[in-house]
Amino acid sequence: MKSQKTIFVALVLILLASFYAQSQDREQLTVPVSDPTKEIKLNANLITGSIKVIGYDGKDIIIDAIAPVSEKKQTRERTDGMKKISTNDGFEIVAREQNNTINVSTDRVNMKVNLSIKVPHKASLKLKTINDGDIYVENVSGNHEISNINGEIKMKNVAGSVVANTINEDIIINFTSITPNTPMAFTTLNGNVDVTFPATVKANVKLKSDMGEVLTDFDIDVDKTAAKVKQTADKEKGLYKIQKDEWTYGKINGGGPEIMMKTMHGDVLIRKIK
Repeated sequence: MKSQKTIFVALVLILLASFYAQSQDREQLTVPVSDPTKEIKLNANLITGSIKVIGYDGKDIIIDAIAPVSEKKQTRERTDGMKKISTNDGFEIVAREQNNTINVSTDRVNMKVNLSIKVPHKASLKLKTINDGDIYVENVSGNHEISNINGEIKMKNVAGSVVANTINEDIIINFTSITPNTPMAFTTLNGNVDVTFPATVKANVKLKSDMGEVLTDFDIDVDKTAAKVKQTADKEKGLYKIQKDEWTYGKINGGGPEIMMKTMHGDVLIRKIK
């Protein structure tokens, strides 16, 4: 049966080098899913580049692979009369589908490849990139895990739950609805954490900004008890330590699953849908 088979597709893009002008090559890959009536799971992993995922009214996964072609890098002059011949830079994008789970990856580490992917509205996403790229998601409902290192995470009109973390940019997320009784976490190091929730959300919030502010337009019942202090001692090593909890705790609409939001150099903003 089709649902028991693995659909394997490999897309090889050949990029033509350009000496002076910047351009881009775009190739498209369509991947059918085993059962369009059920939720899909999309896993996309890049080393260098951006990932954009948009929900649409179709059944297939449509992947656009976009590879910018930059100016030719300057090469060192040789003293033996030998000259370098410019070669085409190629790479491979692989999409592997099995039982409604699609894994997308590339074989190149140092080449920038941007992925633009269309998925059915009901899809759970696991997206990761590291260098020179942002992650953008729109109009998708599911349970999402989003990870970046040197780029922004932005999600618009999403439903379900999200665990998102980056290091050197903002996290900006707008929920239309959330999965009940599901904890969520949003963390960055150098940026803002800015999340908009439905007005009816029920949550226990755990919030922290080391070098910024915590702002909200919700009526949060903040825990005003004294900060927890923990003392530990290792007499054999002569080590004594005091730890003071610097988190802010509170409840929204009576409380619920934990929502953790943390940054070091930035603000934490908890917004209510107007």
